Amino acid sequence: MARQLTESDARIALKDHLGEKAMTARLAHGLLIDAETIIQMLDDPSVVRYPVQIRFDSEPLEPGEFAAPLPLGEHPSAGFCLCIHPFFEQQPEAWPLLIAYHIPSINYGEIVSHEDAEHFGSVLLGLDTETYYQALCELADSIPGSAGCG
Repeated sequence: MARQLTESDARIALKDHLGEKAMTARLAHGLLIDAETIIQMLDDPSVVRYPVQIRFDSEPLEPGEFAAPLPLGEHPSAGFCLCIHPFFEQQPEAWPLLIAYHIPSINYGEIVSHEDAEHFGSVLLGLDTETYYQALCELADSIPGSAGCG
């Protein structure tokens, strides 16, 4: 008799898959993921399934958000615009942290939790998950007028 898979099984499988995808991307693009490398990864279909353009624009962001992917059409294949708060435009050292967090939701949509995004980003950048999370919080907190991570 086949075992019934649970939502917990699916969450674990997704987390494992995201970790594998992040490690594969890290090994393919080099262990040091800087601004130039993360931008190149956005053009690699083995890392990001759909076209992504970057725009430094806070208009579509919710208060406290450092970035958000906006769909460019009805279907993900139309691509996304990843809007990043303009506070970070002159801080390319922050781009890998900010962009990596959003790659899973661009690839897989709403099924991706913040824990999944943190796991992917931490593996991709070679950081402990808690260290990655704290770095994101510090970046969010640095936005003038931000309520931060809480």
